[in-house]
Amino acid sequence: MPPRRRTDPTEGRAAVGRVLAAEAPAATDLKVATRFLLEELAARAPGRTVEVRVPPYGAVQAVEGPRHTRGTPPNVVETDARTWVALATGGLSWADAVAAAQVSASGERSDLTPYLPLLRPPGA
Repeated sequence: MPPRRRTDPTEGRAAVGRVLAAEAPAATDLKVATRFLLEELAARAPGRTVEVRVPPYGAVQAVEGPRHTRGTPPNVVETDARTWVALATGGLSWADAVAAAQVSASGERSDLTPYLPLLRPPGA
């Protein structure tokens, strides 16, 4: 069963577009865009092997494989909202984000390269 969406996809895509177009995006747009892109990851890579956290906006579990049931999952990715939007839209590569310490990734399955980008901005 696919994960339940809390963010309307039309609103989510619009928020992503506004975030990408703005030098300093509105906090509400950043929140909606981040949550939408987290939900998109969970929909495209269903599973419970990797927990992707973007505080304070949200977290999802994704990627098929061994499931954890208690405590901190063995595969965790954490980043800020601007970095997450850039990764999810192809504006930043996974390798560059990790090398620049913009992403904290632990666990052998935490590399999200096969799943990114999730969305390409118009004209990209």
